[in-house]
Amino acid sequence: MYRRILVAIDGSRPAARALSEAIRLASEQQASLRIVHVIDEGLTLPPDVLSANLAEFDQKLYEGGKSLLRASESQAREAGVRQVEGILVEELGQRPGRFIVEQATDWSAELIVCGTHGRRGLMRLALGSDAEYVVRHSSVPVLLLRGGD
Repeated sequence: MYRRILVAIDGSRPAARALSEAIRLASEQQASLRIVHVIDEGLTLPPDVLSANLAEFDQKLYEGGKSLLRASESQAREAGVRQVEGILVEELGQRPGRFIVEQATDWSAELIVCGTHGRRGLMRLALGSDAEYVVRHSSVPVLLLRGGD
């Protein structure tokens, strides 16, 4: 039985599945739930934005992340999770997986739940895998859920 469950979200389909599973587990086990969203400004900056107002772009990322967290927290509360909190981490140039592991360690999470895109080959090589990073560096169990139908 887990008392402290951390789930990482990014707005993707795999992350939505991870959130649903983390909410189910937290509700069934009366566990606390921490929802983490990492704004990875360095990797999400499209090339055509370089000439645009970067402060405005950063603000949109921040607002989008806060909105995603609010909706996720609301979903958890509606499902009966009593203790839920959302954490927004803003970092530039570091792997989001690193901050997920740090959050889990700092909060003493007993389980990390993440979505995975299941990329292989060149796509995985080019984009990396935050889920893999979390699995390799976490000191607590990690539950991975693939997106999909």
